[in-house]
Amino acid sequence: MKQFLSASLFVFIFLLGNTFAQNEEMNQDEQMKIWMDYMTPGPMHEMMAKHTGTWKMVSKMWMDPNAEPMVSEGTVDAEMILGGRYLKMVAKFPMMGMQTEGWSLEAYDNGKKEFINIWIDNMGTGVAISTGKYDEATKSIVYKGKMYDPLSQKDTEFKSVSKMINDNELTFEMYGNFDGKEVKMMEINYKK
Repeated sequence: MKQFLSASLFVFIFLLGNTFAQNEEMNQDEQMKIWMDYMTPGPMHEMMAKHTGTWKMVSKMWMDPNAEPMVSEGTVDAEMILGGRYLKMVAKFPMMGMQTEGWSLEAYDNGKKEFINIWIDNMGTGVAISTGKYDEATKSIVYKGKMYDPLSQKDTEFKSVSKMINDNELTFEMYGNFDGKEVKMMEINYKK
């Protein structure tokens, strides 16, 4: 483990030094300011921090858009990690007769001005990755991403919308493609 951490630190220092060396037209103070701006949590991170705490969730999942949804209830524990830079959410809920656990890691990239979400769970071995922008008018983050579909044996695209109703209520909707049309696959309501 020490060797892995040492190697990781070496790679980070190498990349940082290499970046400084490639920007010869900027002095080191200018370069350091850019790095500091990039690494410092800002207003979007403060918005993510409002998600911290324990939430009760009610989810609806449609296997077929023409059928009744499967409904389940569970909990989500959310915390900001790494100095307020990332939001980690751990969800636990029953689904299709199994106790499901899923982890979400949400980031706001100051440089790209976009959100990044990574989702993993015990219902598969893959990773769903999506990116999105905050829409001030709807107070929502609209994500687009890809995840592996074991039935078709290829990546499938999805869209999700995360909306903070108030400090104690949050909604999440996920959409996928069904017979060439975008349909709602999942809806989750969170309450503190």
